[in-house]
Amino acid sequence: MSNRRVVITGIGALTPVGKTAPDFWNGLISGKSGAQPIEHFDTSDFPTKFAAQIEDYEEQDYFERKEARRLDKVCQYALIAAEEAIQDTGLDLDEINKDDVAVIVGTGIGGMNTFYEQAISFHEHGPRGVSPFFIPKLIPDMVAGQISIKYGFKGPNFCAVSACATGSHNIALAYDSIKNGQSEMAVSGGSEAPVSRIGVAGFNSMKAMSTRNDDPKSASRPFDKNRDGFVLGEGSGILFLEEYEHAKERGAQIYGEIVGYGFSADAHHITAPDPDGEGVILALNRALESADISTEDVDHINMHGTSTPLGDIAETNSIKKVFGDHAYEINHNSTKSMTGHALGAAGAIEALATVLSTYHGMIPPTINFETADPECDLNYTFNEAEVRDVKYALNNAFGFGGHNTTLVFKKFEE
Repeated sequence: MSNRRVVITGIGALTPVGKTAPDFWNGLISGKSGAQPIEHFDTSDFPTKFAAQIEDYEEQDYFERKEARRLDKVCQYALIAAEEAIQDTGLDLDEINKDDVAVIVGTGIGGMNTFYEQAISFHEHGPRGVSPFFIPKLIPDMVAGQISIKYGFKGPNFCAVSACATGSHNIALAYDSIKNGQSEMAVSGGSEAPVSRIGVAGFNSMKAMSTRNDDPKSASRPFDKNRDGFVLGEGSGILFLEEYEHAKERGAQIYGEIVGYGFSADAHHITAPDPDGEGVILALNRALESADISTEDVDHINMHGTSTPLGDIAETNSIKKVFGDHAYEINHNSTKSMTGHALGAAGAIEALATVLSTYHGMIPPTINFETADPECDLNYTFNEAEVRDVKYALNNAFGFGGHNTTLVFKKFEE
């Protein structure tokens, strides 16, 4: 089974810079910021009053009223992106064996809005105030479950939960499912809907988010000396994976190939990165070994790059330790400068950006750069997209708890 190749034949995105995959890509290449003031709740007593939100999102545009009531936004976002990815494959779902389709899609937090609303209802009305849909709307595995139920996909169905590494973990596990023959196809990725009173309050209490309220669109500025924290984001990124011979036989369009990954743990702190970067270094080295490539083969790294003072330096130093002088020949970037940090969806959204970089031969920029930080001295593709033929590209995603992931994508070749 180890010789089975895994390719990407469908993509779907619902993000602050584009509500479809093509719009998402165009938003990235044009350097669009998705950050804007929060208007759906009162932020007057919040240190941070903005987030990277999905513009003009109305659930009735996608779901019947009765269905929408049974779905937390985290499931809504995933279902929308999954539908786009599945349609993008060109598959006739009546002609495939649905037993062979896995659904491995995760969320870092799950139904945060549902939990908050139902806790208030319980406090005000007691047990009878709690909805029978409370638990099904809340639990993280329901993202994958709802997609499976909608399409009748009966292959492996579950989610990994690893905070901001969730999306990447789920893509790698879907890759494994196809690689080892458990499935022929897989819906994979992540979703998150944390822009709520309780979500913003929680991250504000940690002092993790930017408070640049006077200019939200420039607030996410990875690697800039004056960065002051991340911008909270939301949305979903979905990749449809397929065994290569299966895709080839039906003449599928192929965006790229997954050729390996690396997992590790910092074993250091619940939220802070390991300043020595040992866990990240381990994940990078394992990814290169898994893909059977050398450091010199890598053209592009979509970095975790959250725009936090410590995190950007730690990741930069880890990359320099692994890649040596070649680190300066790589086009790095952080698309979080545009999308914000979508937590459990971040790795999936950024994996999609990385795949599209190999497909289009274009590196999206890291926007909002103004002042150089001497401790961040790599080529971060600042402010303008850059044309570059990308054969191998990596995508880093790290999560609270010390979870590290690196995915390896390759430009598709017959």
